[in-house]
Amino acid sequence: MPTLHIEHPITDFATWKAAFDRFAGARADAGVRRHRVQRPVDDPAYVVVDLDFDDVAGAERFLGFLKSTVWGSPGNAPALAGAPRTRILETAEDHQGSEPSTST
Repeated sequence: MPTLHIEHPITDFATWKAAFDRFAGARADAGVRRHRVQRPVDDPAYVVVDLDFDDVAGAERFLGFLKSTVWGSPGNAPALAGAPRTRILETAEDHQGSEPSTST
């Protein structure tokens, strides 16, 4: 499952999150299957977003939408404090850890 990985500095998380939430419908319409929002533990003025798609073409289309409609407009991205860094990633391996062994 391709992931559109986005990271960028922000001025205020609450303002950024409100703007992010306003585009929930656009994400759904674009085929986003799952999203994750993360913040570095040592930098409250930075955000990392992963958006999962069924195919690379969907991720590329949505990235184009973000560049043309969202990030280019201060009204649509009021807390954006710098140029977003983006990559479209393909999962090479996805492993979920198991319970630790209790045997001696």
